[in-house]
Amino acid sequence: MAVRTPGAGVPARPRLLVPVVAVLAVLLLVGGVGVSLYTDLLWFRNVGFATIFTTVLSTKLLLFLTFGLLMALMVGANVAIAYRMRPPFRPMSLEQQNLERYRVAVEPFLRTVLLLGSGVFGLFAGLSASARWETWLLWRNGTPFGAVDAQFGRDISYFAFTYPFERFVLGFLLTAVILALMAAAATHYLFGGVRLQTAGEKVSPAARAHLSVLLGIVILLKAYAYYLDRFGLAFSERGVVQGASFTDVNAVLPAKNILVGIAIVCALLFFANIVVRNILLPAGALGLLVVSAVVIGGIYPAYTQQFRVKPNEVQREAEYIGRNIEATRRAYGIQDTVVTDYAGERTASPSELRADRGTIPNARLLDPNELPPTFEQLQRIRTYFGVNSTALDVDRYTINGEVQDYIVAAREVDQRKLTGQQRNWINEHLIYTHGNGFIAAPANEVDDDGQPVFVVGGVPVRGPNGGPSPIRIDQPRVYFGELSPEYSIVNTEQGEIDGPEAGGEQQTFNYDGKGGVQLSGLITKLAYAAKFREPNLLLSGAIQPDSRVMYIREPRARVQKVAPFLELDSDPYPAVVDGKIIWILDGYTTSAGFPYSERTVLGNATADSQSTRRLPQEEVNYIRNSVKATVDAYTGEVTLYQFGPRDPVLETWSKAFSGILKPESEISAELRAHLRYPEDLFKLQRELLAQYHELDPEAFYNKEDFWAVPRDPADAVNRAANAGDAAAPPAAGNLVEQVAQGQPQPPYYALLQFPGERTSRFSLSTSFVALGRPNLTAFASVSSDPQDYGTIRVLELDANDVPGPGQVANQFLTNPQVAESLLALRRNGTNLTFGNLLTLPVGGGLLYVQPVFVRAQGGESFPTLQRVIVSFGTETASEPTLPQALDSLFGPGAGAGVGTPSPGLTPAPGESPTPGGNVPPAADVAGLIGQADAAFRAGQEALRRGDFAAYGQEQERLRAALDQLATRTGQRAAAPGPSPPPPG
Repeated sequence: MAVRTPGAGVPARPRLLVPVVAVLAVLLLVGGVGVSLYTDLLWFRNVGFATIFTTVLSTKLLLFLTFGLLMALMVGANVAIAYRMRPPFRPMSLEQQNLERYRVAVEPFLRTVLLLGSGVFGLFAGLSASARWETWLLWRNGTPFGAVDAQFGRDISYFAFTYPFERFVLGFLLTAVILALMAAAATHYLFGGVRLQTAGEKVSPAARAHLSVLLGIVILLKAYAYYLDRFGLAFSERGVVQGASFTDVNAVLPAKNILVGIAIVCALLFFANIVVRNILLPAGALGLLVVSAVVIGGIYPAYTQQFRVKPNEVQREAEYIGRNIEATRRAYGIQDTVVTDYAGERTASPSELRADRGTIPNARLLDPNELPPTFEQLQRIRTYFGVNSTALDVDRYTINGEVQDYIVAAREVDQRKLTGQQRNWINEHLIYTHGNGFIAAPANEVDDDGQPVFVVGGVPVRGPNGGPSPIRIDQPRVYFGELSPEYSIVNTEQGEIDGPEAGGEQQTFNYDGKGGVQLSGLITKLAYAAKFREPNLLLSGAIQPDSRVMYIREPRARVQKVAPFLELDSDPYPAVVDGKIIWILDGYTTSAGFPYSERTVLGNATADSQSTRRLPQEEVNYIRNSVKATVDAYTGEVTLYQFGPRDPVLETWSKAFSGILKPESEISAELRAHLRYPEDLFKLQRELLAQYHELDPEAFYNKEDFWAVPRDPADAVNRAANAGDAAAPPAAGNLVEQVAQGQPQPPYYALLQFPGERTSRFSLSTSFVALGRPNLTAFASVSSDPQDYGTIRVLELDANDVPGPGQVANQFLTNPQVAESLLALRRNGTNLTFGNLLTLPVGGGLLYVQPVFVRAQGGESFPTLQRVIVSFGTETASEPTLPQALDSLFGPGAGAGVGTPSPGLTPAPGESPTPGGNVPPAADVAGLIGQADAAFRAGQEALRRGDFAAYGQEQERLRAALDQLATRTGQRAAAPGPSPPPPG
């Protein structure tokens, strides 16, 4: 009987498994890349920016192939040369006997090993190079700045575009030659050209010549590196400021020139070693280079800095500090800042306040960072709608011939509000696809309940008292917004939820625009099914040939996709332009290659107490807001406009991506009226203005007059105001120190009439305190109006005792009247929130205005404005309204004409702005009780003083508060107490 061998006849599956798995992995990888590229191409074609896709892809392929092949050739060729130069006979030794085993194993597969090894090196080099596509395009399309640097006399474009590319090429060549040297040395050693442990000659003549050439090339590249280091001194950080310092110019620069010469001589000696065959000569030269680099390049500059510069640093560095000041102001666009002396008075009369008709009447009482819940509750209309919960936006509109700033928001679909039963693929991607409407409320007004006065809102969109919207909106639907789902399929057989009609009936809508990629064929459906990993895209019968898939819908992500060379401002905002809702975004061109300019980290400079999204942690020393971008909320159309003065960086990108930018002349007048000076840019500029307002190098060195951006007191004040027992006044504690540890105070948009001028501008403003002290020292504002857009105006205070934001916040909580009024608001278990602290230049001084919002704890409550605190100099007042607070602070008549309410919206049938109907929020009732309590206490205090006129005014306030409370609660108000006896 035959013995059966174990495993005989069994298929060799283990041997087949590895190649099968490898093939499948490659297919999945290639397939995934193919799907990504194909869907990207369809998306770019849909938005009209296919040139971005093709240019970036072709550039990456070019760099990948060029540098990948170059790396593979350099490594592979040198290994092949080393193998060809192997000695025919090798001396017998233990070392060679041990290496013989490896030679026998490698030589049969040498070609395969060579190709695979070179290919791996080439692959990684190509991938690394393809990531530098921006560096390549900037060098290839570089545009002159028309200005030269102060040290070398080269156009700034060399430092911005050419120098980074030269550094990249140098780094690549050094890496490639060093890898080739290492691979060649290993090959020579393996095949006997280098014999480290064998008696006799250690290196064969052929190996010596080969390795000498490679070492000579390395040293030659090092000489080029020394040459480039000279220009890198324009970004040196050795001195007081960035840029070439005294030591750099007088010690480091000559040292680099000398080292270039020594390195060239050293490289030539290595090349000569091919003929001379004496390793001592190039080795000696290499030693000289190392010693020179240490002595000339290190010790001598350190000596110069310590013994020539330090004893007389101001005089030595003055010229170079001046270069830095000039370059920094130009690179960040602050060279034309208008600085004016300002008295900083501590007292003002009612007549001086009444003379200001542009600032105080427009004081922004609604804080866009605190009121998203209020807008959400009052204007959500349906549970599946919402507004951006991070922050609302501020813009200005001309209504009835009057320009006014408004708090605005788009009503978007918010799928986070869908309940568990509503969450399925059809609802999330075919039915709840879009929002509907635009919301606007004057920034300086509230109604009697402390709620915003909406002049535009509702579904369908309408104006006050159910009339037409004062802002014409032809297409209110929002398919592209900040809350839009990841992807939606529109124009399907399923109707898309559109919100209620005028009669309250739920309506549906079918998209008829051109936004999104049309799912017109099986291949397209298959590609998107693979992209989103969703088989329903293939199986659903609701999807028609003219259905469209929308994705990349968030405005910022959408613009970033079509303009990857831009940094985008963190705050897109909606505006109604020509009857359409559009998102407006600000695009920045940046560079780190402006010589002598101070470098700044974008993320750090743009962070403040309210920022939830900031610019990347990227170092730059040049920035321009040269692009205004718009995204149509209905079609998703992206438009990029060139904007502002000439920008060589943008011109360079325009050459690389021709045809993607529209000229500034095509910006319509209506769109231009809604352009804002970007907040992130202003944050960056104010950080620099805090130092670079000083133009004298000696004063700059001594930091005699440096400023600082004040810390935002809101967090510390809110903690103090809500701490402890609600029956006790808020405790300020050491509030100034707490504020000093907080985040920077955010700038704010508002209509502002600058001192000495007769008209108000829509401006972005900030204040400054003295460096290391809490006193206010300056106020800055930049205009967004078309006629003087971008003009930065600074008021530098003559007085040095004007309180800063932290000190004012401390005044608020320690003032007895303010503390008592806040205590009254807290007695019903509500939370207090201090809104934006505004600093307004009026009456020759600075008026601080801070709204206080009240919100009941828990439930569907929302903040309402119940108190306004004002301060001028050392005086403070707290009242329910701004006019009352101004009268209390400055005297009767100071608040005349301020804060006249506008008519607001009335709910349409089927609309329920608050859960359960129009139920008065607990915060409103608490606010009215607080007003009544404060009026009663103030009246009693006036009575004790014998001021019967003030007592009568407080009695009227008490009666008004009780009447409103009775109206809200349905109870009859109690009559005020008995009138005081007549005087006398």
